[in-house]
Amino acid sequence: MSADPLFQPYALKHLTLKNRLMITSHEPAYPEDGMPKERYRAYHAERARAGVALTMTAGSASVSRDSPPVFNNILAWKDEVVGWMRQLTDECHDHGCAVMIQLTHLGRRTRWDKADWLPVVSASHAREVAHRAFPKKAEDWDIARIIRDYADAAERMKEAGLDGIELQAYGHLMDQFWSPLTNDLDGPYGGPLDNRLRFTFDVLRAIRERVGPDFIVGVRYTGDEDLPGGLTRADGLEISRRLKACGMVDFLNVVKGHIDTDAGLTDVIPVQGMRSAPHLDFAAEIRAATAFPTFHAAKIQDVATARHAIASGKLDMVGMTRAHMADPHIVAKILRGQEDRIRPCVGANYCLDRIYQGGMALCLHNPSTGRELEQPHEVAPAGRAARVVIVGAGPAGLEAARVAALRGHEVIVHEAANDPGGQVRLTAQTPRRAEMIQLIQWRFEECRRMGVPFRFNSFADAETVQAEAPDVVIVATGGLPHTEVLAEGNDLVASAWDILAGDVAPGANVLIYDDAGDYAALQAAEKIAATGARLEIVARDRIFAPEVMAMSLTPAMRALQKHDVTFTVTWRLDAVRREGNGLIATLGSDYGGVAQERRVDQVVINHGTRPLDDLYFDLRAASVNLGEVDYDALIAGHPQTVCRNPAGRYRLFRIGDAVAARNTHAAIYDALRLVRGL
Repeated sequence: MSADPLFQPYALKHLTLKNRLMITSHEPAYPEDGMPKERYRAYHAERARAGVALTMTAGSASVSRDSPPVFNNILAWKDEVVGWMRQLTDECHDHGCAVMIQLTHLGRRTRWDKADWLPVVSASHAREVAHRAFPKKAEDWDIARIIRDYADAAERMKEAGLDGIELQAYGHLMDQFWSPLTNDLDGPYGGPLDNRLRFTFDVLRAIRERVGPDFIVGVRYTGDEDLPGGLTRADGLEISRRLKACGMVDFLNVVKGHIDTDAGLTDVIPVQGMRSAPHLDFAAEIRAATAFPTFHAAKIQDVATARHAIASGKLDMVGMTRAHMADPHIVAKILRGQEDRIRPCVGANYCLDRIYQGGMALCLHNPSTGRELEQPHEVAPAGRAARVVIVGAGPAGLEAARVAALRGHEVIVHEAANDPGGQVRLTAQTPRRAEMIQLIQWRFEECRRMGVPFRFNSFADAETVQAEAPDVVIVATGGLPHTEVLAEGNDLVASAWDILAGDVAPGANVLIYDDAGDYAALQAAEKIAATGARLEIVARDRIFAPEVMAMSLTPAMRALQKHDVTFTVTWRLDAVRREGNGLIATLGSDYGGVAQERRVDQVVINHGTRPLDDLYFDLRAASVNLGEVDYDALIAGHPQTVCRNPAGRYRLFRIGDAVAARNTHAAIYDALRLVRGL
């Protein structure tokens, strides 16, 4: 038996979990027609195969029709779910991994105009800020119906062969009954804490009547809403004791905070630049006070912290959920003595932010996550080795080099700078985004482990590349800022990159025109505002920073709103002219017929990048494919066989921002699926 605290078995009732690592409930938004079909099953099975002890499916499988999903949740109110969940459970069980599911009624945390257009229901009429619906106040028949729905859903999960269920009670209907902020009911379900908890215990009793005493049932709940007038730490401790004492609950999964606003959600599930494991000690207090099985997850993204949580007795099971999205093979790598090769979660939160905006969860760092069926995490060797020359060592070039080396190709990388990283090195200049550099470090170290040679300070031209006698050339040279967007005054502006790189010092009265809506403008704004400058951020869009999703925007807004910063949307920057020692910025509007002027001493423009593609076009004429990509083959994972120039000497491709301005995930995904087919 291993001496590692993480690899001590844990007995939960009759169930023996083979180690202390779990994936907590989360909804990656992979269901199809509300069912966990092949993509969903492949995602969980990959992590089960690698050795995780418990995978908790569904960030809130819906138990009722009037709890319509807002991020493609599993529909646990349908009988059809049994068969799909049985397939998922059986496959995970084949690898010795236990399976549970989280059940919920969303209450007010949804919208009335989804699914069947039924009224949203809660314990008061109080609206949730994040989803905006004004709920109906629950009547007695609503409560009775929803209790039955919970019991029906639990019975379906037992029938599907799951090891247990977890009830969700943070931000959803169950704790909307608990909190004084969201419960103003009269009678048996409102008023004192005893009454506010009645709904939960009625649900638990109904579930136990259906599933019996042996089926595992837990609760994931907030032990402190951290809101004025809401549930306090003392309330949370009392609720914890009552959940234990009721005899119907087998484990507690502790959360701290509230999720009704973007900022609140971000504190519950911290993102990049925020403190790691901020609620671990709070969960430990619950465990100490109750002496009851306690689970927890919140930005525990590294093995050392997880090991500490178990070794110090703070937790019984530790959740590393986003970490397992970045690297599903964490357990296997620890067991192989390859802990240093774990692909780190960098906290970019591309996973969660995407689902809250209607997309499926994807990992910025690992494009195979969620694509296990078409882009397996393991890279197979090629049938024949080729000589692959890659120009550019940003995220796209490094991923191309890593995958090519794994496939057994001979790889050479040219990079014009002293170090790898490309735009990510610029991104990481902002302290709270410093974790991003791990995207680069991990790939670079993997390449070095495989012996890939890097030629730094090499501004490779066509002659340099062709002298390497390549079979394949991949141009990953990225892009450069594009600021020439004005009718007048393009020579008077700086780019967001200029500010971030320190090539241009922040002014004292600055206007940022953000026409890309991404991180570059935000980071430049933070750097400028921190100097004490007066700053106005102008955007043509209806909303501010639309490419920076909700949770990732929270730390930036907290930084900017402390300073003299004004946010102006639905206006565009048309022109800049010099006047005396200052600049006059002319604003126009797509809505027409209006104009405004601002007097400032600096104008900064963020308008994305334009491809740095001269090398690509210089190399095209001597290539077999003339740079053409067969998109059908690319998507299907087949080799690129386009032949436009039979006399060509190499195949030529470009990836990432050398094609068009996109994001880091797109750059890495470009590289993975292209090179997998070489």
